[in-house]
Amino acid sequence: MSGHNKWAQIKHKKAATDAAKSRVFSRFARLIALESRNANGDVNAPALKAAIERAKAVNMPKDNIERAVAKGTSKDAGNMERVVYEAYGPGGAAIVVDALSDSRNRTTQEVKLIFTKSGVEMAGPGAATWAFTKLPEGGFAPNEPLMDLSAEDADRLGAILDKLDDQDDVQAVYTNARGFESTVSDSGPE
Repeated sequence: MSGHNKWAQIKHKKAATDAAKSRVFSRFARLIALESRNANGDVNAPALKAAIERAKAVNMPKDNIERAVAKGTSKDAGNMERVVYEAYGPGGAAIVVDALSDSRNRTTQEVKLIFTKSGVEMAGPGAATWAFTKLPEGGFAPNEPLMDLSAEDADRLGAILDKLDDQDDVQAVYTNARGFESTVSDSGPE
């Protein structure tokens, strides 16, 4: 009789999708709180309005959005700041990590650890962003031509991008490697 209960199978799938939703919602909540602080809670401010619209596009509940706006205007909002990290990954692919953090030192060490364990070293400011165009709504778009990677390098880069995506403070990861431009994590930057 084992395995006959459908709920036993469904609850594992539900737990995985709920965890993914929670990660996306928490990233948007941080972004909305930051933009709310910058706009002093004015929901008609362009950056805050855009962040709210993007959160609504991924079906973030209205009460979560309102809570994030209120948190941004409260005294215990913390000192959230945007941090950009750069590196060159497998095959020489440029990687730009856009993070939102309340502790720059902690986030830097976490991103650096991911890079170090993957055999990648962090680069200085501007070392990799030359390969991208900064978009007006925020974020980066890779410049042409895109880099072609071997299958082995593409697998290593994919693993690095997955590890960075699992990190809580990371909002988005951009790379100029061909085949990764549409799979780049983009769940919350401006």
